[in-house]
Amino acid sequence: MARSKKEKDLDLVESPVVTGSQGIVLTIFLTFLSVLFLVPIIVVFINSFKSKLYISDQPFKFPNADTFVGLRNYTDGAVKIGIFQSMGWSLFITVSSVIVIVFLTAMTAWVITRIKSKFTSILYFLFSFSMIVPFQMVMFTLTFIANRLHLDNPVGIIFIYLGFGSGLSVFMFSGFVKSVPIAMEEAAMIDGCTPIQTFFHIVFPMLKPTAITIAILNAMWIWNDYLLPYLVLGTERKTIPIAIQYLRGGYGSVDMGAMMAMLVLAIIPIIVFYLSCQKYIIKGVVAGAVKG
Repeated sequence: MARSKKEKDLDLVESPVVTGSQGIVLTIFLTFLSVLFLVPIIVVFINSFKSKLYISDQPFKFPNADTFVGLRNYTDGAVKIGIFQSMGWSLFITVSSVIVIVFLTAMTAWVITRIKSKFTSILYFLFSFSMIVPFQMVMFTLTFIANRLHLDNPVGIIFIYLGFGSGLSVFMFSGFVKSVPIAMEEAAMIDGCTPIQTFFHIVFPMLKPTAITIAILNAMWIWNDYLLPYLVLGTERKTIPIAIQYLRGGYGSVDMGAMMAMLVLAIIPIIVFYLSCQKYIIKGVVAGAVKG
């Protein structure tokens, strides 16, 4: 006999996924993992207030009267790397790349999902396949092509990031677009909306959770990326990760105090951005990967 919905609901209430003892163990385990991930950040923050002479000898100790140097590491590091110029380049490249990736891949996913043909199917699989191609496999060819096409500048690198970020973005957007009722789009077109108007007034507002998730993932990747800007932009227009590396002096000497301070300043913007939008991540990932 088929069981009623009420009986199934009672089973869910009486058989929770995680019991009391299991919940305690899981909480302890996740707390341990959280502490494990936070330890490197805490160590960097503590050492950013120490004299560079004591960082190697006492890396895990809190600053005291002998080791504490106040904000000197921050001011020295900011002057050495040109913090405002480097952060300006990073901010421009990250914000521009994320905007381009979100809007263009959303439109691409909408067209691929709504137009059923062999071409769109092949296009979808090509975008999906691009996710498994490692950057190291194409970086030398990419550098050569970027130089020939004059993409080795802060504007050109935006289109390179679009190419590398489009695979995952199209995949996630396509999964969510499948859940959008096509009847709403048809009604908008009957009312006289063009395809562009239909996308921006009907479809894109529904993609908000996935769009924010994609924006967060790409922003974290682009802001922290070192290898691609180093290969494409060189050393004249340094982003934050590249500029921090130039705190290394001759014969392998490193100003560890200034480097720790600049690492703290580098991670603050992306942490603030992540915390302000993190509630959308799980919602967007589930919507883009499961629905449809």
